[in-house]
Amino acid sequence: MITAAQALSAVPSGLRDPLISEYQSIIQNFLEHRWLPSELSGGRFSEILYTILDGHAKKSYAAAPFKPGNFVEACRKLENNAQPHVPRSFKILIPRLLPALYEVRNNRSVGHVGGDVDPNHMDSVAVLSMCNWVMAELVRVFHGVTVAEAQRVVDALAEVRVPVVWSDGNIKRILRPELKLQEQMLLLIAVSVPDVSSKELIEWIEYDDPRYFIRTLRALHTKRSVEFNERTDRVKILPPGAKFVQDLVRKKNLSDIS
Repeated sequence: MITAAQALSAVPSGLRDPLISEYQSIIQNFLEHRWLPSELSGGRFSEILYTILDGHAKKSYAAAPFKPGNFVEACRKLENNAQPHVPRSFKILIPRLLPALYEVRNNRSVGHVGGDVDPNHMDSVAVLSMCNWVMAELVRVFHGVTVAEAQRVVDALAEVRVPVVWSDGNIKRILRPELKLQEQMLLLIAVSVPDVSSKELIEWIEYDDPRYFIRTLRALHTKRSVEFNERTDRVKILPPGAKFVQDLVRKKNLSDIS
């Protein structure tokens, strides 16, 4: 199984690291409902990705990301790559997505004023969804894995940071202990990707009633906020739980612990 640290290891670090950084920035800003920087990162993501596709086709990568003079036309030219090592998604699907990502940045009042609409949730969802799919496709192609395996790797890259959650790598703490048990649980599960054990959660929250803790975890599973596999003792966040965390971070200003 490929780990997050090994993801896209075939791509030079001068391109791989900026791409992953922008992807994580998109996710982080989306979580905090910061639509403008999330959509701006989508534009930067598309430029880095173009550089990677261009380098892969030429079998020679640029040392750093670059922006072609005519971005849309440059993406169209990627469709002309006839080399057998270039997969169809690198010639057609991704190059046709990139101009759409770039358009959100350029003409939706993100990178420039005067667009049709201000930065918003709808556009940010589109940016996040496109970038998530692209990252999984890159992992699938470069590592020769299944779609499901590629998505697991990308999910592991998508670890979010919430200032109210402190971590030293081995242990996590909620810095607002007055939060309800379910709120603390969902925050910790959301920032622990791809999953976490119930034992770790109990230790991190320092909860003194394990039986009640497990019942609460089962209730979250029943509500489909989390997926709790009691046989393996692994817990992961589900979309309804992620939405709850997004709203919680915004409503209780958990991005600011000052």
